[in-house]
Amino acid sequence: MSLFHRIAKVVRRIIGVPDYDAYVSHQRRHHPECAVLSREAFGQDMLARRYEKPGSRCC
Repeated sequence: MSLFHRIAKVVRRIIGVPDYDAYVSHQRRHHPECAVLSREAFGQDMLARRYEKPGSRCC
C-alpha cells in the first residue's frame, strides 16, 4: 500500500467516512451467512446509523 493510500485511509477514519472494502472483508470473515450490501446501500446505511443510532456498532 502506498503512502498516499495509507494517509487517505487515516484521513477517512478521522472524518468518519466508512471504508467499504473493510466492511466487505469483515462481513465475509465474520458474517458469511449475511448478504453484503452494495456500495450505495452501505453508504446510506452508514449515514442512517450515524444520525439515527449514535454509538451503535457491529463488533
